[in-house]
Amino acid sequence: MWDPAVYRRFGNERSRPFIDLTARIGATAPRAVVDLGCGSGELTRTLGERWPAARVTGIDSSPEMIAKAGDGDFRVGDLTGWQPGPDTDVVVTNAALQWVPGHQDLLVRWVAALPSGAWLAMQVPGNFDAPSHRLLRAVAGDFGVGHVLRESPVDDPADYAELLAAARVDAWETTYLHLLPADGPDHPVLRWMEGTALRPVRAALDDDAWARFRAELGGRLAGAYPAGHGRVAFPFRRIFVVAAI
Repeated sequence: MWDPAVYRRFGNERSRPFIDLTARIGATAPRAVVDLGCGSGELTRTLGERWPAARVTGIDSSPEMIAKAGDGDFRVGDLTGWQPGPDTDVVVTNAALQWVPGHQDLLVRWVAALPSGAWLAMQVPGNFDAPSHRLLRAVAGDFGVGHVLRESPVDDPADYAELLAAARVDAWETTYLHLLPADGPDHPVLRWMEGTALRPVRAALDDDAWARFRAELGGRLAGAYPAGHGRVAFPFRRIFVVAAI
């Protein structure tokens, strides 16, 4: 279950990659725009503001997120079964495909189905070898739930560029340095991870085990990401691909 309030804790930091990604889309007058993995829809609405004549649709697998999206064409749906229509000129998927095993096949299928002149833009986190995720996997193993985590669910930019070589591809990576406020009882990186990476672990543990897991991981994160001047430096690598069809 996704918790929109927890996910929004660091809304400014989480929205920046979406803005950087969509800035590289060159579409001028798309007919239909689809945001796959739209969450609660705030960023999807920026696509409607950019292309007011387009039909903008947001799709997400989480009923909780869609329930918070409000007005607009927002739907609960499975990305693995989605297929672009003949007038789909822009597809955006931001921080969603890392949850989808075999998403590389989906990308190839979508590019093949999109009309000439269309754009596909994707972003996925590339920080699975960062201290935060190494510690997460270690503690999950100690608690017997390591099987719910995937060690490396995404590829490097060059791999995606090769995969989509039939299109004109712009692929890159950026490491954002998030300066998170250390202003509460919990470590800020732990609070960040609760919105995304910790969800499978939380679902696998009862309340008592979750409290112990959370305390253990928080202590280890404090050692890996020490606070200074009231904040914690949290580097976060992200991978971007924009394909012009």
